[in-house]
Amino acid sequence: MEQAFSYEALYALLQERNETRPEGSYTTYLFEKGLDKILKKIGEESTEVIIAAKAEDKSETIYEIADLAYHVMVLMVHAGITPKDIAAELASRHVIDHKVKQEKMTKA
Repeated sequence: MEQAFSYEALYALLQERNETRPEGSYTTYLFEKGLDKILKKIGEESTEVIIAAKAEDKSETIYEIADLAYHVMVLMVHAGITPKDIAAELASRHVIDHKVKQEKMTKA
């Protein structure tokens, strides 16, 4: 029986791949190449999301967002950032008034 997808399970898998570095794994390849390669892939995937969204191609946009999310999660593992860290950041933003948040952003 197939388990339901969760970001936490994907994160745990990526952590395991980082620790064990199984041969032939694309994730292993990214971790072995390091931060510059991971960031390059995030840049490439971001561009592909933009192109698909601009073309208003929903299925391609979904596909490319999934690729981007995967590569961002590889970066998270590399940097020691957990899904809980991201959830906490998003939750803290949710309670900030939009105008206050905008003012903070323009002062930076």
